Amino acid sequence: MIEITGRYDGVNADRRPRERLELPFELRQKSRLRTRLASGEEAWLLLGRGEILRGGSLLLGTGGRVIEVVAQPEKLLHVECDTPRALSRAAYHLGNRHIPVEFGDGYLRLGFDHVLEQMLVGLGARVSAIDAPFEPEAGAYAGHTHVQDGASRARIHEYAKREA
Repeated sequence: MIEITGRYDGVNADRRPRERLELPFELRQKSRLRTRLASGEEAWLLLGRGEILRGGSLLLGTGGRVIEVVAQPEKLLHVECDTPRALSRAAYHLGNRHIPVEFGDGYLRLGFDHVLEQMLVGLGARVSAIDAPFEPEAGAYAGHTHVQDGASRARIHEYAKREA
């Protein structure tokens, strides 16, 4: 069994991920997890508390093995609205319920929930069920940047001090 004990910082650029760890969002929030790599090999995840694994993250396992995290597709609600104001209103009501939400250009995504689906439809949103990787907003105190399509997307929780 491989033990995965931390993130790979990429110092040795010649090391490439040879393994994949495919997990849905719910399991990418766990700091302790017994699981299997895509190859079928058993793995024991032993990370610091509060770390959220994102698709594309690189981890370091026993023997110096590099493992790539893959955001496993899961059943989601894809939400679109006719106006930015309507989409903001939908996001407000989801946030008021502390629901993890992924924000995209002109859409929201959240874990499938028929009650929330009815609420969103009642707010005038177009809602469809999809299977896709889920990368919700990390939250106000997460302290890291989400990477999508190879580009860093700064999050609202990243407050930078600027020198005058």
